[in-house]
Amino acid sequence: MAWALKLPLADEVIESGLVQDFDASLSGIGQELGAGAYSMSDVLALPIFKQEESSLPPENENKILPFQYVLCAATSPAVKLHDETLTYLNQGQSYEIRMLDNRKIGELPEINGKLVKSIFRVVFHDRRLQYTEHQQLEGWRWNRPGDRILDIDIPMSVGIIDPRANPTQLNTVEFLWDPSKRTSVFIQVHCISTEFTMRKHGGEKGVPFRVQIDTFKENENGEYTEHLHSASCQIKVFKPKGADRKQKTDREKMEKRTPHEKEKYQPSYETTILTECSPWPEITYVNNAPSPGFNSSHSSFSIGEGNGSPNHQPEPPPPIADNLLPTSTPQEAQQWLHRNRFSTFSRLFTNFSGADLLKLTREDVIQICGPADGIRLFNALKGRMVRPRLTIYVCQESQQLRDLQQQKHEDGDTASSTFFVYHAIYLEELTAVELTEKLAQLFSISSRQISQIYKQGPTGIHVLISDEMIQNFQDESCFVLDTMKAETNDSYHIILK
Repeated sequence: MAWALKLPLADEVIESGLVQDFDASLSGIGQELGAGAYSMSDVLALPIFKQEESSLPPENENKILPFQYVLCAATSPAVKLHDETLTYLNQGQSYEIRMLDNRKIGELPEINGKLVKSIFRVVFHDRRLQYTEHQQLEGWRWNRPGDRILDIDIPMSVGIIDPRANPTQLNTVEFLWDPSKRTSVFIQVHCISTEFTMRKHGGEKGVPFRVQIDTFKENENGEYTEHLHSASCQIKVFKPKGADRKQKTDREKMEKRTPHEKEKYQPSYETTILTECSPWPEITYVNNAPSPGFNSSHSSFSIGEGNGSPNHQPEPPPPIADNLLPTSTPQEAQQWLHRNRFSTFSRLFTNFSGADLLKLTREDVIQICGPADGIRLFNALKGRMVRPRLTIYVCQESQQLRDLQQQKHEDGDTASSTFFVYHAIYLEELTAVELTEKLAQLFSISSRQISQIYKQGPTGIHVLISDEMIQNFQDESCFVLDTMKAETNDSYHIILK
């Protein structure tokens, strides 16, 4: 992870310090630039910024930015005057970020009446962790399967359109919004700062994160790729209520300091203003396969590998031969996971054989994969097929059957050694159209050749089959099918007896 922060005019600060007390100013600066501080040269030393020095925001304090983002959380009072603000957040708590339009009249007229897209990220602040970001996030995913680092609290948010969260990017969310309308997004950060600390003896300080927002406008192709503005702020995330305790501790420490010492620290502000920075660079290690809702055109909600969704058009069920066997090797188990759209979890089950996977309980799978995919994986492991909503059995009437029924009626004999074959028809939609298609398949004809379907009612009347009638069929009912030539063209009427 890399970031670039707009720093104060250091030259002016040093110059004014020299006028007052040259030696004292230099010693003060030496104290402030400790091991944990950031300098612009350190930031620019990052590999991803070696070619981006010209893209940094101009050092102009009077510049009015097109947008302003305000995090509604208080800044820490224990931050020195010329350091960046630090804000404490509670894990999983919803925090408001106000999206403000700061444009002057006539500025950026091309976005008037149009939507823009903002991408939110929670990224590392420390350079040491920026170099190993991918490994750090993969390790967190392993320890917290099914969880996300960043989420949007959609019910509390105002003015956001089409919010999306890519399952392959746990620390990123995005949405569209109209700058001319009130927009507030509530975010939740689910990781805590100590989760990425090297635990050697306990009690280590948590690592700081950054919340970065990048905003884009549409290009000529309707894709949101033209950068407008970026801003970020520094945060630390604590367990629930931990941020409040830390804020109180910092405030009490500052109250114990002398007035002269307090002058070296900035006051605590009720809100946190995100400061301008360079746009987030394109990530190259993330799989660019289609994922839920992340097509630039936003025209569809397509589904990528390993992601179940109610909008997914069901594929034909895999053949029984594709069931996972207890004798399957770990390599065969990995292939089975990929074939059945569970590639997202293949790394979690790297060393699992078929027997290992089949021994997992329903609770085990849900805990590992989350509720939605966990239930889907458990059902796939057990080879469970979806039970149809309605099953009926049909037998095509023949001359032999008619003669037998007539003879039984005349003789009053209910016993018969004649064997008749019935076919099962499974219905899911419970509509006349679906029944027509299933009967057409049974007769090996086109559904267009079936004109009407009737059910024989009392006294031999023919009742036209409707959706409501099918919905009232008793499950596993038996019918004898009789066909009758239609009056026109080459179609047929079918009668259920």
